[in-house]
Amino acid sequence: MTIRVMLVDDQVLLRTGFRMVLAAQPDMEVVAEAGNGVEALEVLRTTSVDVVLMDVRMPKLDGVEATRRICADTDPPKVLILTTFDLDEYAFSGLKAGASGFMLKDVPPGDLLSAIRAVHSGDAVVAPSTTRRLLDRFAPMLPSSGKQQEHKELERLTEREREVMVLVAQGLSNGEIASRLVLSEATVKTHVGRILTKLGLRDRVQVVVLAYETGLVRAGGHG
Repeated sequence: MTIRVMLVDDQVLLRTGFRMVLAAQPDMEVVAEAGNGVEALEVLRTTSVDVVLMDVRMPKLDGVEATRRICADTDPPKVLILTTFDLDEYAFSGLKAGASGFMLKDVPPGDLLSAIRAVHSGDAVVAPSTTRRLLDRFAPMLPSSGKQQEHKELERLTEREREVMVLVAQGLSNGEIASRLVLSEATVKTHVGRILTKLGLRDRVQVVVLAYETGLVRAGGHG
């Protein structure tokens, strides 16, 4: 099955480079390009896309707002944010807007291809170590204690699911969670799936953001 990719970046040279890398892959095809968020939204009305590589700093409509609008649609493509700087404030905003992950623009081609495949298969692409650093830096921007958003669905989680959610929010991988809770990795994966279903979330990134917003986990990574 071919992954249909759309490139959204105001730098033509960068799009050309990405297109060359993707064109060499038997399982990927660049089906559309856009130079800003407005163009991207227009193209998506008439083109079927699986994964959008989205720059954040663009004229007319930035990548964060474009991502928010794309992800508000029914059955939207997955969005992978491309950022110039690690821990860019736009990266966090992009994740909150619905992106499935973010990568640095100077990422090695192999890592970019792996990220596209991972996002397409439903995984989130934010390395655990990056998740921890990202949230420790941006958690102060989230509602402070006493002002957390109510999320009644959290009450539907079992005690074990809450434990797993806290560890996911701290940036642990399924393997690390399995080791911490003395469970099999398959069992952890099942728990994560149930958490996503019960809370109506799309992926681990949204689990992380929600855990911080509701106060389940606080800055510094402690539940």
